[in-house]
This record gives sequence, C-alpha cells and structure tokens, in this order.
Amino acid sequence: MTATNGGPTGTRQDTVAAVVRQWRTVHPRLDTAPMEIIGRINRCSALLQQAEDAPLRRAGLSRAEFDLLGALRRTGHELTPSELTRETFSSGAAVTKRLKALSERGLVERRGDTRDRRVAHVRLTDAGRDLVDGILPEQLAYETAVLADLDADGQEELASLLGDLLTRLEGRLGSLRDFRNTP
Repeated sequence: MTATNGGPTGTRQDTVAAVVRQWRTVHPRLDTAPMEIIGRINRCSALLQQAEDAPLRRAGLSRAEFDLLGALRRTGHELTPSELTRETFSSGAAVTKRLKALSERGLVERRGDTRDRRVAHVRLTDAGRDLVDGILPEQLAYETAVLADLDADGQEELASLLGDLLTRLEGRLGSLRDFRNTP
C-alpha cells in the first residue's frame, strides 16, 4: 500500500518530514516525534488559512468575522462582547474591531444594558442571520471538499484524535503556561 504522495505508507514526504529529518541530523539524540504531530497541525492550519475559505471570501467575510456571526447564530440569543471573546477564542480588542465592522455592514446590532451602561449586548440583524444561513451550507461543502481525500473512517478517527488532544490541551492550559516559566 502506498501513501498519496507516492511513498510507502508511514513514510511521509511532506514539508514537516523534511524539517524533522534536518533536525534529526543536527540533533540526533533529541526526540522529534512531537514535531511530526504539532508541525503537521500547524502546517495544515496555515494552508487552510491561506485558502481563506472561498465561500467566506466571496461574501466579503474573514473566518474570524464568520466565527463571530456564527457564535451569535448558533447560540440563538444576544451575547456580550466578553461572551463573544470566549466563544471565538479571540482577544477583546479583536472582537471589538470586528463588531464595529460588522455593525457598519448592518450584520449585527449593539444595544446597551438597561442596568449597567458599561455592558453591551450584540445580536444578529435579519441580514446577518440570512448571511450566515446562506453561507453555512456552502462553507460546509467547501470543508467537505478539503477533506475528501480522507475516507469516512479516516475523518472519524482524525476528528476523534484531534478532539482528545483539544480536550487535554484545554484542560491543561494553565499547566502549559507554567511549563514555559520553568528553567
């Protein structure tokens, strides 16, 4: 059996494989196995971001803007900018900037809290809801095409493995921060 790149199964000839080989030459005693996983995750992420999600681009949206609109749509209710920050894993400043742009396009509306003037509530406008509902099927079809070379079992296994990794990382975020500060 051969991999899609023409090499034997298990022998990857992707960019990360070349990097790992180079590091093994420079530091033969170091275990570079984590690099094979993290490097590939990072490389896949970069390539997917470069593709810029064609349906979103046609709609004039960035992935980050779509994530904001999607958070409002899938939760089905108003959210504060702080809640949107948590929902989208973005910084507060980034959310504020995106909300301003989306508001100017008429896709979201902000209203002040009646009890606390410091708090704003954000909701989708009808135009924002229609945009999300119109793009989502096309975006999912695009993502399906990106994954088309993996069979259903491969996709399920990859989703499960990535889910396990994500769960562990989310649970260990504090300890990973502490790891950076140890000598």
